[in-house]
Amino acid sequence: MDASELRQQLKELMVSELNLEGKAPSDIDDAAPLFGEGLGLDSLDALQLAMSVEERFGVRIPEGDEARPIFASVNSLVEHIAKAQAAA
Repeated sequence: MDASELRQQLKELMVSELNLEGKAPSDIDDAAPLFGEGLGLDSLDALQLAMSVEERFGVRIPEGDEARPIFASVNSLVEHIAKAQAAA
């Protein structure tokens, strides 16, 4: 799976799993922060997203401080998934 396909699938997963009302996958900025001022996710969203990504893409998301850079943006999450899948 190439990065653009992975990015699209991730955004679709985020919209469906996190109940992002009124948002389409195309509305999500690849480089915008997922938390705070960006997409506005919170810690419960992070847990849900981590579980959904692990289930859908078969990659492990670390807990705590290790996860912060992974969840920085869609781009960083895609990069983590791609690296983990390539290593598997």
